[in-house]
Amino acid sequence: MRRAIIVFTRVPVAGQTKTRLMPYFSPQECAGLHTCFLKDIAGQCQKTQADLYICYTPDDKGAALKNIFGDDKIYFPQMGESLGERMYMAIQRVLAKDYGSCVLIGTDVPEIKQADLDYAFRLLDVHDIVLGPTQDGGYYLVGMKKPVREVFEKQTYSHASVLENTAKAAFEAGYTVGFARTLHDIDEKEDISKFRNRMRKTLELKKSETGRYLLKKQKISVIVPIYNEESTIKSLQKQLIPLLDKCEILFVDGGSKDRTLSMIDSRFRVLHSEKGRANQMNLGAKESSGDILFFLHSDSELPKHPLAEIRYVMKDHLAGCFGIAFHSKHFFMWTCRVISNHRIKDRKIMFGDQGIFIDRELFFEAGMFPNLPIMEDYQFSLTLKEMGVKLGIAKHRIYTSDRRFPKKTIPKLKVMWKMNRLRKMYRDGVPIDRISKMYRDVR
Repeated sequence: MRRAIIVFTRVPVAGQTKTRLMPYFSPQECAGLHTCFLKDIAGQCQKTQADLYICYTPDDKGAALKNIFGDDKIYFPQMGESLGERMYMAIQRVLAKDYGSCVLIGTDVPEIKQADLDYAFRLLDVHDIVLGPTQDGGYYLVGMKKPVREVFEKQTYSHASVLENTAKAAFEAGYTVGFARTLHDIDEKEDISKFRNRMRKTLELKKSETGRYLLKKQKISVIVPIYNEESTIKSLQKQLIPLLDKCEILFVDGGSKDRTLSMIDSRFRVLHSEKGRANQMNLGAKESSGDILFFLHSDSELPKHPLAEIRYVMKDHLAGCFGIAFHSKHFFMWTCRVISNHRIKDRKIMFGDQGIFIDRELFFEAGMFPNLPIMEDYQFSLTLKEMGVKLGIAKHRIYTSDRRFPKKTIPKLKVMWKMNRLRKMYRDGVPIDRISKMYRDVR
């Protein structure tokens, strides 16, 4: 029995497709994402034994689809007024070519597989109609052996009862209905976030056209808490200026009394907060728009391609950091580097000077940085550890100042020992004000 698949789609033209994802994505990015959907869908359709038809709109742009599906497919424009009428007329046109069954699929479901299409055809062996549900109450697939107008008549779309209403109309007309696997469609920003979470658990999604595109397009917000940083602020800006058109950058000042604010380039956005690193970083997070939040200290020296390294780690993890390094060649500074970075992997603990980055939703789910005078990064790491979050680490390290360490060997060792002791005191419940005073004494 001959079978046919109709891919029912818009042509991916900027400003005319996936518009509900704007302004999160630009019109060009929306078109690029839709192109990736189509490439993934085309790959699965071509694995089946069915003939492939492409039914498109607008009717003067169809040639662009041949770059995706190939010249050997059959293309025709959508006809009819309403969405339901256009789907019905497409199915009617294809079934008139002596096919035993036909399924029509939308293109908001890049996770559709050959198995889903094959199963839909098997359901048509025993049912009059098949529907493929989406998580939001709609459907991504409708199939039949003869055109059934009742499935599409008097229907409205883009609401949570589309599938229910369509199935009810079919039942009331006396037809049997089978249901394929439920899939996720991608219409809105929240759907993108959910796809990325599924992608982290599924290698096949990471390798897909859609997965690679969404990995590349993750938006990063760099959040820098500052307070009296006139000795470091120029050097940091020099590193960040090349990133201005590639990510969002926010400086959050805690009431600097030196020349820090007057030294910041006007191209950077500056926020003002109550003093306290936790307050500053939390305000920056609230005011930011990125999918990934990257908290950076002002005395940091970034590796060459920090955004690419962050995105690479975040394809598998919800949080991570760069780790730390020092320019000092002193043996005990090298030891401090090794211990600090090993702590990320061994104890699942990261600190602020290691350049923490985290999924936006997870950051707020974890309660943000706790409002503590000290140890806010340590407590945040402990919270993530309690939540079972696995940490990733970038390939290259952030170099940071060793200004809190004395120059001589014995004093260096004393500071390292005292810092470890303060963390132990915190875990043991010693009042944070007492620990904060001791930390100032250590420095």
